[in-house]
Amino acid sequence: MSMKLFLSFGFLMVSLMVAGCGTSGKEFNSTLFDSIQNGHTTQQEVESMMGKPFKKGLQNGKEVWVYEHNQYKAFKILGEDTSKDMVVTFDENKVVKTHQYMTSQPGPK
Repeated sequence: MSMKLFLSFGFLMVSLMVAGCGTSGKEFNSTLFDSIQNGHTTQQEVESMMGKPFKKGLQNGKEVWVYEHNQYKAFKILGEDTSKDMVVTFDENKVVKTHQYMTSQPGPK
């Protein structure tokens, strides 16, 4: 195999691996999750800590913010797919009513 053909094949393989990866959502600092306190933390404080949410909606008449980040790998050699989600529900006074964090990643937030 000539060197040119070998390098072309290597370049093709690396290109396929990089092209096979993707993300959805928006990165957020999940280590700040424990700083949020139900009944105390305001909507403005959540946005200051976490940034703008990826999604907003309503659940049982209460405003809900969703922070979500997913990474997809086309080939297992590049690692596992990962996801993390945080859902924050606010009361009528724009104070956190409930919040939850879920992840596919092992270990601490």
